[in-house]
Amino acid sequence: MSAERDRCGRADSPRPMIGGGAEKSRPDGTAPTTCGCDDHLVRTAADSRAAGAGRFPLWCAFRCAARGVAYAFATQRNLKIQLAVAVLAVGAGIVLGISRADWLAIVLAIMVVGVAEVVNTAVESAVDLASPQWRDLARAAKDAGAGAVLVASVGSVVVGLIVFFPYIVQRFS
Repeated sequence: MSAERDRCGRADSPRPMIGGGAEKSRPDGTAPTTCGCDDHLVRTAADSRAAGAGRFPLWCAFRCAARGVAYAFATQRNLKIQLAVAVLAVGAGIVLGISRADWLAIVLAIMVVGVAEVVNTAVESAVDLASPQWRDLARAAKDAGAGAVLVASVGSVVVGLIVFFPYIVQRFS
């Protein structure tokens, strides 16, 4: 006798689903997407802890991650600015013909800034959820997250100067 499974393969999922499942629309009136994981209120550690009943499918995890990055990009002006600067850095690297080692430094700098901004977005969202009223500790958490992005951004500028300066000097001398 097999247990009944939800759309993500979990047997007898104990958590409530928004809208009651696949056949119903969400409370906001939109239809559920193809990933059944979207209907759960919260994904918990139990989703990936055990093989079988509590398993959270890998494709759902990737979908959630992509949705998080898309949310950060849609809501954070600075992430769009950082993407534009990254495109300029990649363009400069192509035009200047930088080495493989220099490409590694540029790509890592771009990734560190992007990761910092997405994590900062998560921190800000969690703080807003936990503390809708103004509080000193909430401000400190948000400021620390923004500070991490600032440190990553300054570091990436330094990497850019170290990488590109010799190529620019060589090109114009």
